[in-house]
Parts: sequence; structure tokens; C-alpha cells
Amino acid sequence: QVQVVESGGGPVQAGGSRRLSCTASGLRYPPDCMGWFRQAAGKEREAVASIDAFSTYYTQPVKGRFTVSRDATANTVYLQMNNLKPEDTAMYYCVARTSGYCYSNDYYVADKYNVWGRGTQVDVSS
Repeated sequence: QVQVVESGGGPVQAGGSRRLSCTASGLRYPPDCMGWFRQAAGKEREAVASIDAFSTYYTQPVKGRFTVSRDATANTVYLQMNNLKPEDTAMYYCVARTSGYCYSNDYYVADKYNVWGRGTQVDVSS
């Protein structure tokens, strides 16, 4: 069974940094596309960033502050979060697409990912 497991969440002060990790298992090959979504309390889930073998994609709220990277040999994707703001407080979910690369017109569409992690909480205090 394919699954992804996140780690690295926790409390951090505004302006600080945090790195999330996500490892996929149950696959013979790395997922074609992996990424991150987040959901703050009382708000809708939103895309954060995605990556495949060719490209990275970021949504506007995190562009310039967050960096997504991957270690394909380890089936792992990372999310380096810098200059964190209180509005970044959320549950962060790792996602994977086992068939098909990320595309600029759908990397932010939750339904395009068929594997979801349980999430890791990030709390940014002011």
C-alpha cells in the first residue's frame, strides 16, 4: 500500500524557519509528483508547493519564502519554510501523485493527488 508520512512540524516564532520532510513508501519508483497542502483551523485547504523531476511550483502566499526539494533516491520531499508568519500556522499535508507529473494548471488541485499523509502541525507564534 502506498503511503506518505510527514515529519518536522512543531512550534516556531515568527521570522523563524522550519523544514518538513515526507517519505513515500510502498512504491517501486518515486512518485511522479509530490507536494504539500495545508489547512488552517476554520479555513479551507490550500496548495503550498509541488515538485516533479522537472519543475517546482509555488502558490503566491509562500513564493520566495518556502522551497520544495526532493531526494528521488529516498522517495523523500522536503519543504524548507523561511521567514515564517503567524498566518502560516496550519496542518501541513504531504501529497503524492503516483501517475503523472505536476502541471502548472493543476498542481494546486487537491483531487489530482491520490496519496495523502496524515499531516504535521506547524504553529507560528508572533
